[in-house]
Amino acid sequence: MTNCRNSEYNKYWSNYCSKIIFICICVFSTAVSPSFASTIPSFEAWQAELRTEALSKGISPDVFDNAFVGLQPLKRVIELDRSQPEFTMTLDTYLSKVVSKTRVKNARQKLTEHKKILDEVSKKFGVQSRFIVALWGIETNFGQHTGGFPVIAALATLAHDGRRSSYFRGELLNALQIIEEGHITSKNMKGSWAGAMGQSQFMPSSFLSYAYDYNGDGRRDIWNTRNDVFASIANYLASVGWRDDITWGREVIIPSTLNAKNLSEKKTVKQMAEWQTLGVRLTDRSDLPKRDLKSRLVLPERGQGRAFLAYENYNNILKWNRSNFFAIAVGSLADQIRAYE
Repeated sequence: MTNCRNSEYNKYWSNYCSKIIFICICVFSTAVSPSFASTIPSFEAWQAELRTEALSKGISPDVFDNAFVGLQPLKRVIELDRSQPEFTMTLDTYLSKVVSKTRVKNARQKLTEHKKILDEVSKKFGVQSRFIVALWGIETNFGQHTGGFPVIAALATLAHDGRRSSYFRGELLNALQIIEEGHITSKNMKGSWAGAMGQSQFMPSSFLSYAYDYNGDGRRDIWNTRNDVFASIANYLASVGWRDDITWGREVIIPSTLNAKNLSEKKTVKQMAEWQTLGVRLTDRSDLPKRDLKSRLVLPERGQGRAFLAYENYNNILKWNRSNFFAIAVGSLADQIRAYE
């Protein structure tokens, strides 16, 4: 979404729309009784209806009932869902936190510590080890911060809430399917307040599509089994089109004669030689690589600040998390791991 908050026109339009919305709310609230909030069914009635749907999809009564024993909506989950802060951090500040010197040091240690299995997984899925470690490190600090919320309760809270009920209802049913298949118990299924699970922070739908049982024990364990964690991350990337013959991208400098913001917003793709002709250079002002690669220009801070040429793998990281800051952080950490190899 284009940010136009500095535009006087948009300030006026925002104020105008706010007044109209306020009037509509007032009219709606006086014309409709009971209020919208009261149209949400009780949690008990909602749960009974969900149970019917779950059983129709193959979830056994025991699995459902055990998962919902004593379960009540979690007030803290609603608070976190309602109070997500607007992202205003600069790229430099973000990278200093997410790709800190400590994390780089730990990433290099983890690469050495798990080299054997990482090499195996890398070869099997065609994903460089450094990117597996980078995603693992950024998502959960190498498995240390996986979230302490009971996933079923968190998803049930959000599914019942009504704001995004359809999405979270689907994820809740997927979570029950994971339990039904015996990968983990409802008691041990822990994750973030929004339902992202394990050391790879997969939502239940991603788990069902990409989680991988690497050690062959019949369980896809992204919570405690490192082999499964690494293979699941690699399987995700491989499934969305990852290429192990290229990296993610690189930082560049842009000549003043180039309308970089326009090219970035239009996601214009060009060959490396074309960017070279337009005056784009590496940050040390040397020539771009001469490989026959396609890339697009990314200006992550709304057309200002640092610039990057993003390759196909950059777009694949965005499929994991649709944030330019996140994708650049993963690539930056992977680059610093590679410098150590």
